[in-house]
Amino acid sequence: MNTIPLVVTTEWLEERLDDSKLRLIDATTYMQTENGEVKLWPGRETFLKGHIPGAVFADLMNDFSDPEADFGFTAPSREQFIEKIEQLGVGDEDTFTVVYDQTYANVGSDAIASDWASRLAWQLRYEGLDNVAVLDGGFAKWSEENRPVSTEVTAYPKAVFTGKRRPELFVNKEDVKAALDNDNVILLNSLGEADFNSGRIPGSCNVPFISHSNPETKGLYDEEKLKEAFEKVGALDPNKKVITYCGGGIAATWNALLLNKLGQKNVAVYDGSMVEWTADKELPLEK
Repeated sequence: MNTIPLVVTTEWLEERLDDSKLRLIDATTYMQTENGEVKLWPGRETFLKGHIPGAVFADLMNDFSDPEADFGFTAPSREQFIEKIEQLGVGDEDTFTVVYDQTYANVGSDAIASDWASRLAWQLRYEGLDNVAVLDGGFAKWSEENRPVSTEVTAYPKAVFTGKRRPELFVNKEDVKAALDNDNVILLNSLGEADFNSGRIPGSCNVPFISHSNPETKGLYDEEKLKEAFEKVGALDPNKKVITYCGGGIAATWNALLLNKLGQKNVAVYDGSMVEWTADKELPLEK
């Protein structure tokens, strides 16, 4: 059971910056498309130029992804994850963890969402950590509000992590294939409308992950507006299981987190998402 909200505000976090129980993680990662090619890189350089005071940097691309996998950002082995997260100081101690990213603030895009932060937060819950939250609006909102920024690199004491893995939070290709004809499962595509229309897993509905935040404030819309988007596709039905997916399992975690926030407990993320699904030419696509 979470003792902190799944999503916390900038005000909430600033009030707790000096709390010795806080573990604050910057999960900034960048993805840009140039001449049809996708370029990805960790945001360590951005982190060193300025971050929320006390934060440590998590390299999602190298430390928290499986180096042997066929597709990028595949969830790593439990052993790899635990080794890296313990080094960051996150474990069984009486602490609470907040994850944020700087992606929107420093590159700019249409995606006003904290999906890199939600990716790491989802992985933490997958491996058994309850007390973890994502910062609403991320560094973009934080910096616009003139809250404190630091260039000092700090570290937390090495932790011990023994949480029990929750396998139901991630699903694979076979699980999705089995769900294609299951009326009790909702396949939720988290990409934008154009990507959804160009090709999707059959029977999917669409709730773009970029649609939940206010461009003016960078923060989430109120709960009623958030509910409206998911209720339209039936994703808040407590009798249904929801599988969220996207291009590569990142944006899907933002929708999954918000579904949890709105009370839908039965949510899983398809880790391989469209990059894995479309690589298998035997699998159906709907347009």
